[in-house]
Amino acid sequence: MKGYALAHLYNRSTHDDVLDYLERIQGTLEPFEGRFLAHGPQVQVLEGEWPGTVVIIEFPDSDRARAWYTSDAYQAILRQRTDHIEGSAVIFDGVRDGHDPAKMAAAIRDAR
Repeated sequence: MKGYALAHLYNRSTHDDVLDYLERIQGTLEPFEGRFLAHGPQVQVLEGEWPGTVVIIEFPDSDRARAWYTSDAYQAILRQRTDHIEGSAVIFDGVRDGHDPAKMAAAIRDAR
């Protein structure tokens, strides 16, 4: 099952450290087969509030997402972003092929 890293970034910065981070991040992803699905697009808020923007990176699985985040290569550049851009970051599993939310609801009903 695919794994994802998602960052909700609250303020953008064009600080030189951030630009260096942007120049170097792709090289940290490649050993873990990570690829950007979204990288700072404008978002259309449909419900609630969403200050900022979003970054989504896909990996073959969440173990590789965690290995990327904790890798020496990524940790070496991480502060270049976090020192200048506020945000939150999470890693999570995607859904299995054939995911059916109706079956999920039925299983939850049966478990109650």
